Amino acid sequence: MMKIKKVWAVFFSPTGGTEKVATTVAQTVAMALNAAYDTYNFTLPQNREGEVHFGEGDLVVLGTPVIAGRVPNLLLPYLNDKIKGKGALGVPVVSFGNRDYDDALIELRNIMEKNEFQTIAGGAFVSEHSFSRKLGAGRPDGEDITELKAFGQKIAEKVKSGWVYDGPVYVKGEEPIRPYFTPRDRHNVAIDIRKVKPKTEEGCCGCGVCAESCPMGAISFEDPTMITGICIKCCACIKKCPIGAKHFDDPGFIYHKEELEELYERRANNAYFL
Repeated sequence: MMKIKKVWAVFFSPTGGTEKVATTVAQTVAMALNAAYDTYNFTLPQNREGEVHFGEGDLVVLGTPVIAGRVPNLLLPYLNDKIKGKGALGVPVVSFGNRDYDDALIELRNIMEKNEFQTIAGGAFVSEHSFSRKLGAGRPDGEDITELKAFGQKIAEKVKSGWVYDGPVYVKGEEPIRPYFTPRDRHNVAIDIRKVKPKTEEGCCGCGVCAESCPMGAISFEDPTMITGICIKCCACIKKCPIGAKHFDDPGFIYHKEELEELYERRANNAYFL
């Protein structure tokens, strides 16, 4: 049996869904293998500055949200260049907002393999959609947690079984990786929301919670009404604002949000691969 000394949950999670996915799986594996457990949260910009190194004896559950069917493109430089496996076991996990995860999981698996992780399992789990409080509302919920723990148990059993690495774990997805999902209106015209930024209502109390929680460091601490950098539409500023002062008013964004809610308000299924 391969000896795992420490199980890590490593994640980018602006609104907490991916964190719950990664930590639940990692804690379950650690407990089943009687191994130490630790976390590395690279959500905030200051935690993406240096390299993170793992090695033999580590098992790393690496989690990102799905944006437009892919790993968030602004995370790719960090993921590709700063997280080093060096023979650690790897479990890519992605959280998606009720539509689909498209090629995000296979993309994250490939990144881990390139960075010298030996992937043993992978999964895609539903979290509440960043844009919406309807799509995947409250997920991961109790039913999801049960499924996440079952996945963690199966990973531990695979390690205990004497598993020997013989190439990347199979996960659903296409290669070459497909382009990012493009929202379209009813006339099939593309909706471009890449430069859309949230607005701030006059009632803003200036508490700075939005600036503290922005994963891109895009909100001014001196004046939280100012969005000075790139916005990835994670909606951490909207969902964490204590008085609800942040919102989007762009017509294309609102149309895309309402279209998603109309098409995908259902209980989407999780998927995992071993």
